[in-house]
Amino acid sequence: MDSRRRVIAVIALVPVLVALTLWAFAWPAARTAPHDLPLGVAGPPGAVAQVEQRLAGQEGAFEIHRYADEAAARAAIEDRTVYGAVVADDRGGKLLTASAASPVVAQLLQQAVAAHGTADKAPPQVVDVVPAPEADPRGAALGASVLPLALAGIAAGAVTTLLGLRGIRTVVALVGASAVAGLVAAAIAHSWLGTVVGDWWAVAGVFGLSVLAVGASVAGLAALLGQAGIGLGAAVMMLLGNPFSGASSAPEMLPQPAGAIGQWLPPGAGASLLRSVSFFDGAAAAGHALTLAWWAALGLGAVVLGNALRQRAGSDSPAPDRAPAPAPVA
Repeated sequence: MDSRRRVIAVIALVPVLVALTLWAFAWPAARTAPHDLPLGVAGPPGAVAQVEQRLAGQEGAFEIHRYADEAAARAAIEDRTVYGAVVADDRGGKLLTASAASPVVAQLLQQAVAAHGTADKAPPQVVDVVPAPEADPRGAALGASVLPLALAGIAAGAVTTLLGLRGIRTVVALVGASAVAGLVAAAIAHSWLGTVVGDWWAVAGVFGLSVLAVGASVAGLAALLGQAGIGLGAAVMMLLGNPFSGASSAPEMLPQPAGAIGQWLPPGAGASLLRSVSFFDGAAAAGHALTLAWWAALGLGAVVLGNALRQRAGSDSPAPDRAPAPAPVA
């Protein structure tokens, strides 16, 4: 490619990259709003009907779950079935929230539900059933952890490829590096900053599995596609996984299908799994853990497969022709 074509390629590709980056990061942020956000309602049928009628005015915003009483609604919040619940009665009732699940959603529910008080009925009493830790009341630190974990995974996958590691050696390097990264992340976020709580080893395991899922994916693509796989894997994790993760708000606060896509990618699954393990005693963790495990297993499998295909291609290639050895001189 001559110099003129290279200049044209740069002029054409940079705007495309800018457009993709702005679309991936700015579009979800600009369209942040509840989309079928799970919300519970409990209380007498008449009072519940009034609450549902008010919420129905925000079409498509909430997915209503009915519960018999406050205890059932609290249990649903602790099981991560709903983000909050309105307990209706004749005196104003209660609004149950869980800022640990999402401080943004907890604040949104207060604005959407608690503001419906009337002259003869007081605004609902707000009760935070599962509060966020005091060290991170707005969830900013947990949301900020998505990017470093994704970068660590991308770096692990790229380094193992560029160093020329193959097959089982790559698998061992990725698993070892991810395990150590999980321990370091838990030491910082749990022991030092206090932004996550719960069982220390479980939190370290979530961090490590998140890094492994990204790193194995990048290394697996590189094993099958060459160094171009590093760029492809990094692009998917950075341009889709990071902004679509919903870690700073909630998956249901993103425009669809961004929220759903994000939960199928390691950054989003890792953030949701971290919330479940850290704040909700592992409730609703199985699906997110399985997503990370599948990414890790498929990536490591691709590493082994790529090495086997490379070895087979090398063994099947014809040996170079050799000139006959000269006859010995008598």
